[in-house]
Amino acid sequence: MGSNQATKVIITDVTLREYGQNVPLSGLDIFTPEIRIKIALKIIDAGFRNIEILSCIHPKVAPAMNKEALKKISTGLGRMDNVHLITLVPNRSGYRSFLDMGLGQDGYNHTIGIFFSAVEAHNLANLGRPIKESIEEYRKIARDVAAKKIRLVAYVSAAFGYFDRKKDVLIETDVEDVVSYIDLLLDLGAQTVTLSDLQGVADEKKTGTFFEAILNRKKGKDIHKLGYHPHNISGESAIANSKTAYDLGIRRFDASLGGTGGCLTGAPGNQPTETLVRFFHQSGVETGLDEKNVFSLKDMIEKELFRKIPLQQKE
Repeated sequence: MGSNQATKVIITDVTLREYGQNVPLSGLDIFTPEIRIKIALKIIDAGFRNIEILSCIHPKVAPAMNKEALKKISTGLGRMDNVHLITLVPNRSGYRSFLDMGLGQDGYNHTIGIFFSAVEAHNLANLGRPIKESIEEYRKIARDVAAKKIRLVAYVSAAFGYFDRKKDVLIETDVEDVVSYIDLLLDLGAQTVTLSDLQGVADEKKTGTFFEAILNRKKGKDIHKLGYHPHNISGESAIANSKTAYDLGIRRFDASLGGTGGCLTGAPGNQPTETLVRFFHQSGVETGLDEKNVFSLKDMIEKELFRKIPLQQKE
């Protein structure tokens, strides 16, 4: 791996948010607020300081993200000033819920995560509106977020392309468009921008070529603010892509314990947190994480959750 840059990475665990968004109504008696609080605290004990934990989306889409559950979780965890608890906000309605639950800087101090897709077809499927409308709404939200001094992070979904199953076609993205989205989100106040390979459509070569093109156009600027979020059926493939991104200078990575999760619009699972941690440690890269604790935690939630509530890939 590249040795000309700092050998330290930041790994954001997305287990509770991604897995949680996919848990069906029938699984809520197992995926309770209490078990989610327990897991969150164990994730923090393992050394994570960036955790995607909640999502302010409609409970008809994700039953586990109902307001009552979110309130119990945020209250149970309390305010944390040394850990970034990230809550995704898809629109103005979600932002109102975020504020109503006291998740802002003057309350439980959560970080807001905003997101839209690089592909129009996916944005329509995922957020129910054109990209332009999502951006305009986020402009207004970002202004209020800045006024309230709430930490903001952002994501560009399907940055590497989107396979439209209905039309049986892979929709490619334009590097220039993705760069413009990165610049826009940073200008809106996002402290980081994470690029998602929503369906694992990019192999090592394409991942490298795409990141290289982005970094060349930005002339290396803001590289420390860029992250990588790979979805992939194969954990090994996702790790290989992360290695490629690391070698090009990316130092922020998203992962999920056991590789579980995905997207409501048909994405496979994530790269496994525990495997990514081990990979970096074996490569001499610092993560600040307790590898033994991470693996023990994966085994625990696999037994208590994953085996009891297996997730099916959405079509």
